[in-house]
Amino acid sequence: MSTSEQANQLYVPSDATVKAAHVSGMEAYRKLCEEAEADYEGYWARLAKEFVTWKQPFTKVLNDSNAPFFKWFEDGLLNVSYNCLDRNVEQGRGDKVAIIFESDDGQVTRVTYRELLEKTCRMANGLRELGVKKGDRVVIYMPMSVEGVVAMQACARIGATHSVVFGGFSAQSLRDRIQDAGAVLVITADEQMRGGKQLPLKAIVDEALGMGGCDTVRNVLVYRRTGGNIAWNARDVWLHEVLAKQATTCEPEWVDAEHPLFLLYTSGSTGKPKGVQHSSGGYLLQAALSTKWTFDLKPEDVFWCTADIGWVTGHTYIAYGPLANGATQIVFEGVPTWPDAGRFWKMIQQHKVTIFYTAPTAIRSLIKAAEANPATHPRNYDLSSLRILGSVGEPINPAAWEWYYRNVGGSRCPIVDTWWQTETGAHMITPLPGATPLVPGSCTLPFPGIMAAVVDETGADVPNGQGGVLVIKKPWPSMIRTIWGDPERFKKSYYPADFQGRYYLAGDGAVRDANTGYFTITGRIDDVLNVSGHRMGTMEIESALVSCTELVAEAAVVGRPDETTGEAICAFVVLKRPRPTGEEAKKIADELRAWVAKEIGPIAKPKDIRFGDNLPKTRSGKIMRRLLRSIARGEQITQDTSTLENPAILEQLAQSN
Repeated sequence: MSTSEQANQLYVPSDATVKAAHVSGMEAYRKLCEEAEADYEGYWARLAKEFVTWKQPFTKVLNDSNAPFFKWFEDGLLNVSYNCLDRNVEQGRGDKVAIIFESDDGQVTRVTYRELLEKTCRMANGLRELGVKKGDRVVIYMPMSVEGVVAMQACARIGATHSVVFGGFSAQSLRDRIQDAGAVLVITADEQMRGGKQLPLKAIVDEALGMGGCDTVRNVLVYRRTGGNIAWNARDVWLHEVLAKQATTCEPEWVDAEHPLFLLYTSGSTGKPKGVQHSSGGYLLQAALSTKWTFDLKPEDVFWCTADIGWVTGHTYIAYGPLANGATQIVFEGVPTWPDAGRFWKMIQQHKVTIFYTAPTAIRSLIKAAEANPATHPRNYDLSSLRILGSVGEPINPAAWEWYYRNVGGSRCPIVDTWWQTETGAHMITPLPGATPLVPGSCTLPFPGIMAAVVDETGADVPNGQGGVLVIKKPWPSMIRTIWGDPERFKKSYYPADFQGRYYLAGDGAVRDANTGYFTITGRIDDVLNVSGHRMGTMEIESALVSCTELVAEAAVVGRPDETTGEAICAFVVLKRPRPTGEEAKKIADELRAWVAKEIGPIAKPKDIRFGDNLPKTRSGKIMRRLLRSIARGEQITQDTSTLENPAILEQLAQSN
């Protein structure tokens, strides 16, 4: 089947799926959308009362008096940890398994809701003992673990704002985030285990704090994961020693709905990462609601989101959404290809997973692995427990969708191909498994209550079938509140003057199908790359390359399509020495990849590095990145190059691969 044929294939949910679903059929979906259109605030108020337990009920739903700094349920009081833990225990789910944790080496630990509540209370008390109070920021640099989830819940319990940093980020990236957040505490581990290897965490924290500029940090709280040798400083405290003396109860700190629950740093089109600030009430509502509706979550389900808590997917669909619904979920420490590429399928078989949510990058890599080693093909495992599949992080291409549907889902499990962002907090455009007919490669229709549209550069709607810019026309509860410490950047980034500040600009291009109205995401419209579902700013990578001052004079970074990672990073570099070729070029390229990995993290390493005597620039000195994108993609350059100061450089760069 060709790609175009796959993209036009319609998969209708089975009668049994429709009948049992929370949102049962397209008529039910349309009724929800109509309710939201008729009374937008009333719609969200109804759901906020249904999905969130309030200490003090809200009386005001949406405050748009200082747009685009919107507020939701602002006079309501709640605690997110209470909603995720205490509420489940009080409702009789204390002995239900909350987390099935599988470590890198395959050991399994089960934690009930009562045990998870006690662990969270102990850690919350420990944080208070260390002087952490409501409004303080805590940076969490942890491996995938029960302790990582507990650390997030404990911060929420005492009203501290957490900022989780992915364990693959470098000391410099960690230091920048600690400094920007003004963190008073860092929670980390001695090491993490990934693919059978012990990888440092505490040593990277030490390096980050040693760079200076992090004077707000009073303590580093260390979880003993491996028992590996680590340096010890006066500020360091062992987590197990702190927990040993704490009570298993802790009164929640009741906060207003707009209290910052967390900051999560994401790459922007400038070098400085953006601290995306999320609220407590509105965020919790959509985390809980979207987990239930998008995945059609039932009490008996075993839910598995394979993301890391260092990304927003691990926040919404591990740390908060499933727990707010009283679900049983998998938390996995390892990687999908160790000890072999059958690891995911083996775990689904062993734990009887019913809902599986992963990234297209993982799917594509496992397709390749199954082709190389047929023993790791999903057909060799019993995946009959599965009933819902999900895709997250980037658009999934139709061929990978079909493989996922047939080989993992047995041609019976709906695939919810979800579009959303760190900034949106929860799903924005997604199928609902008991309602939406599916088209491979399309994220289909907006979540009920989300007013998504495709517009031109003036903000006017474009006809279906024509591409444009994806926007959200109305504020929604889980939306970004601001960029930490930089409200002007928030307005410029997401509510630009181009649209008179009316619409949220997603930064993605999209097209709606002329017949179905289904959305398909066409890619980024700014200088942010989506590599394996992780957003990387081109400026951030360029800055890292140029900081290698001994070698690099100038650098420009663009993306090109990659069948495994979605986008690949391609760097064009001018050195402070004659342009290398052959083996020498390969050697220097490897040095620069290692440099970028050290400065930002391994996920930012360029796949391609090309060397030139200079870069294609206009006579005014502007680098023509659109031409570099064409070169990176192997396309023939058809654009006008008459404004270039040095047109001959294009051929040199094209031949330098």
